[in-house]
Amino acid sequence: MKASRQAALGFILITVFVDVIGWGLIIPVMQDLISGMKHIPVNEASTYGSWLLSVYALIQFICAPILGNLSDKYGRRPVLLFSLFGFAVDYLFLALSPSYGWLFIGRIVAGITGASFTTASAYIADISTPENKAKNFGMIGAAFGLGFIVGPAIGGLLSGWGIRAPFLCSCNFVHAQFFIRLFCFAGVIAKRTPERI
Repeated sequence: MKASRQAALGFILITVFVDVIGWGLIIPVMQDLISGMKHIPVNEASTYGSWLLSVYALIQFICAPILGNLSDKYGRRPVLLFSLFGFAVDYLFLALSPSYGWLFIGRIVAGITGASFTTASAYIADISTPENKAKNFGMIGAAFGLGFIVGPAIGGLLSGWGIRAPFLCSCNFVHAQFFIRLFCFAGVIAKRTPERI
């Protein structure tokens, strides 16, 4: 049981880390992308960027309780996989969008599936004992912070290959993690383990 809890904790920490890296990768270049699409100076692009952030936050606010209920009913892992897939679709929209309006579609998709942090926290609560709960929540905070350090650094480096390179990298990175997690989850299902998380 202890080994399965450790494996579950690793799954959660890596999922949060990957999500935040993917998010952080696009931070250094988002304003430049909007500026190029709208043909405006970079300093004016922040207004349009704020609309994208607002849409994402609003949709996430609406959908987080829904995904929370779904994770209670169907388990944490399927919902986390769904969230990873949603982020990959969002990054694909951001990478290939021909106009500013298409960015909203990607942000809406990300907002719908962006409850991964909420589900991850619930997952940590499920697998933690009273003795290690504080430590486990501290580790998820550390994974979040580390992702925010690594993501923008990689995004800044990748921008040397073009404005859309970080978006493509985010998309490929999250897709790879999605399929790895799906493969692992399929193995858990095949073993018919009674653990629903």
